[in-house]
Amino acid sequence: MAMIYPSIDSLLERIDSKYSIVSISAQRARELQEGHRSTLAKPASNKLVGVALEEIYEGNLTAKRD
Repeated sequence: MAMIYPSIDSLLERIDSKYSIVSISAQRARELQEGHRSTLAKPASNKLVGVALEEIYEGNLTAKRD
């Protein structure tokens, strides 16, 4: 069984809510599908949600605080 990259634990160090991680990554995956460029030089994932999660892990995406 392969490990998921990035792990949920490492993502929770960046954004403190699983709900926020899902919401942000889904929104970013839609942007990537519409043609926006990734902030990563060479993403490890082939899937858009995976790329979005990698961007969160790298600190390129954050949750807005109101």
